[in-house]
Amino acid sequence: MHGFWLCFVPLFVAVDAVGVLPMFLGLTEGIERARLRNIIWQSLVTGTLVAVVFVMIGKAVFQLLGITPSDFMIAGGILLFAISLRDLLVVEKHSEPIDPESLGAVPVGVPLIVGPAVLTTILILVDQHGIFPTMAAAVVNILLAGIVFWFAGAIASRLGKAGTKAISKLASLLLAAIAVMMVRKGLLTYLH
Repeated sequence: MHGFWLCFVPLFVAVDAVGVLPMFLGLTEGIERARLRNIIWQSLVTGTLVAVVFVMIGKAVFQLLGITPSDFMIAGGILLFAISLRDLLVVEKHSEPIDPESLGAVPVGVPLIVGPAVLTTILILVDQHGIFPTMAAAVVNILLAGIVFWFAGAIASRLGKAGTKAISKLASLLLAAIAVMMVRKGLLTYLH
């Protein structure tokens, strides 16, 4: 049980469901409740499958391909930076159509819930605490993200449209900073 909590806390920070909530609200704006529930379920199933598979074989795949955690952090940071820049610079998000059929899998399940930060954290935790505590902590954190998304409508109605957009832009700015940090840490680790 001790190992579970040692895995739970870093994964809770990495998943960051509250920080991702404004992006989730922006992506699902205007989608009816029934379809929104399907998106949430699809994101939970996708995120859980990716996390569990990554816990089981992630390290072996990286070794087989010659990918280091530094490489993964740099690539993940660049991807997150691109996503955050798009969210920061696009004034009207509905300029491109959103496909609600795949929205739960990509981008909500992966990379918003289970993104580079979560996958990198999983790699580190499997080495430190083992497969089963890491897998249990990842699944619980993904379910917590689903609960936060389930109540997204109530949170959005309290914040209002302007408040939601302001928080969304702030979250995108923070995501850009996190992306730069990931690239910096990946480069520093690579250079040492």
